[in-house]
Amino acid sequence: MKRALRLAARGKGWTSPNPMVGAVVVRQGEIVGEGYHRRAGMAHAEVNALLDAGDRARGADLYVTLEPCNHHGRTPPCSRAVLESGIARVFVGMNDPNPRVVGGGSQFLRSQGVSVVEGVLEDECRRLNQAFIKHATTGRPYVVLKAAATLDGRMATRTGDSRWVTNEHSRRFVHQLRCDLDAILVGSRTALADDPQLTARLPGKPRCRQPVRIVLDSRLVLPLGSTLLKTVETAPLWVACSEKAPEEREEALLRAGASVIRLPWDHGGVRLGSLLDELGKRQISSLLVEGGARTLGSFIQDGLADAFFFFYAPKILGDDAAVPLAAGRSVDVMAEAKPAYDVRVRRFVGDVMLHGRFREHLY
Repeated sequence: MKRALRLAARGKGWTSPNPMVGAVVVRQGEIVGEGYHRRAGMAHAEVNALLDAGDRARGADLYVTLEPCNHHGRTPPCSRAVLESGIARVFVGMNDPNPRVVGGGSQFLRSQGVSVVEGVLEDECRRLNQAFIKHATTGRPYVVLKAAATLDGRMATRTGDSRWVTNEHSRRFVHQLRCDLDAILVGSRTALADDPQLTARLPGKPRCRQPVRIVLDSRLVLPLGSTLLKTVETAPLWVACSEKAPEEREEALLRAGASVIRLPWDHGGVRLGSLLDELGKRQISSLLVEGGARTLGSFIQDGLADAFFFFYAPKILGDDAAVPLAAGRSVDVMAEAKPAYDVRVRRFVGDVMLHGRFREHLY
């Protein structure tokens, strides 16, 4: 199953809205076939592994990180391919979280005399597919926050200068994150101050999938000459505004190649919960929120963030007016602080990255 997990991870950034899945065929203690789901719409992991094994699959064991599907989608059901291959036993990492199909594949195989063992390295399998599980069970994308700060927790100087807080090694990791997730979001203040591209730029990886770029812009103030609009042919641009935004601004953005999402007004801006609902309907299963401080703070305080990647550089600004990592409502006592769970540390030369969850348990 560990080998199947490593195979599954090769599909990161390409399989959404499908899950990442890996499969290994074992006969008499020897791996005779393996495969993974390479991209949405292409053959599933089990089919690739069975094709790799050929006739050696008959009477063998199949290890697969996710329960074989038992329904027709863009591809035929994998459960029938497993049965027809002559596999004797199936070891499943986790059940399909979709409430409409959970247990269907395993139940079908058992009804046909195939032995099925479930829950093998289940936590590891669930950890790999948190975005898929959340989207399948809630209809919303998995929300990941990213921020870069000094040791005293400042993302930019009082003038808004943030280039560069962290080093090139940290920034390369962030570009890989952009490749791996479906969409990236910033607030209008960040879009105006930084005039960013918000694209994934990795040397040596020209085929890196570009995320959908989203600007939280309640009043539609994004300039028509912005870099985001100049690069709509490179990556899609969606602008989320409130129902009160001027229609003439919407028409101008549409002519420039952007898509506009109108949402209910809430606390002086866009209702974030409604935005997540809409993104889920558009098959966005993972969302990277990169700022600014008020946008990050809103996702945290509204309980809408699932995980975080916070980078800290060996620098101190020591300026009360510098931009904090997150900003928002006042907190009077430490007991009101938002807890973080399963926090892990990684170094990028001089920088330190903290990665963890805002939820105690996995989806």
